[in-house]
Amino acid sequence: MKHRLFLTFGLAVIACAAVAATAAAGGKGRLFQFRGQLLSTSTTAVQLEVQGGNRPALRAMLGQSQDQNFSYSSTTEFLIWRNGVPSVGNVGDLKTGDWVTVNVRAKGGSSLSDIEANPAGTVGDHLTRPGKMQPLYLYSGTVDGPQAGGHILLHVHGGNRLALRTLIGQSGDQTFTYDVNTIFLMWQGKVPTVIDPSQLKAGDRITVRIRAPRKSTLAQIEATPARHVGDHEPANDPDNGA
Repeated sequence: MKHRLFLTFGLAVIACAAVAATAAAGGKGRLFQFRGQLLSTSTTAVQLEVQGGNRPALRAMLGQSQDQNFSYSSTTEFLIWRNGVPSVGNVGDLKTGDWVTVNVRAKGGSSLSDIEANPAGTVGDHLTRPGKMQPLYLYSGTVDGPQAGGHILLHVHGGNRLALRTLIGQSGDQTFTYDVNTIFLMWQGKVPTVIDPSQLKAGDRITVRIRAPRKSTLAQIEATPARHVGDHEPANDPDNGA
């Protein structure tokens, strides 16, 4: 009976995550993320040599040139990431050759020209292209108590596919690890600020990002210090530096 309840929880988590993702996409449009090296900037657009992106973005790039122009407006947030810590900047902080991510929301199935006509929501400057990293396990949920001793108590509501697979047959209440290298960010709209772990409060909606080998057990993942913890991070967002 107990095993059946936990399995039911695991399936419910997956269903909730799918519903949440659908709701987010329906409310703001689909996220198209383009990644590459900055070629130039103007008063209205940034030009990228596109070298990667999420699946919708790469589909839109089929048959197109690598060099593309993405528009921005007064509502676009420019985030300058250094050593995993962001600061709010402007287009003048971007330098030719920097590794940049451009996040645009548009109707699913939009053409590349239609996507590029929509002002970017965020533009993230990471300076250099990230090296090869281990798979990302992302868990989302609510803080389940005060944080102390390098541990985060989380009531899990969802996560990415790798994370959700580790939860099948498991309890929804899990304990994750952090250390001095873990970055804690508080998001206000699209703008993050660095906070201390003690500022997390019971009931806060957070995301926990952990890099670990593929096929790691839940126990192994929980013993690995998180790279990044986001408090009130925008749903399905974008550019988190993790």
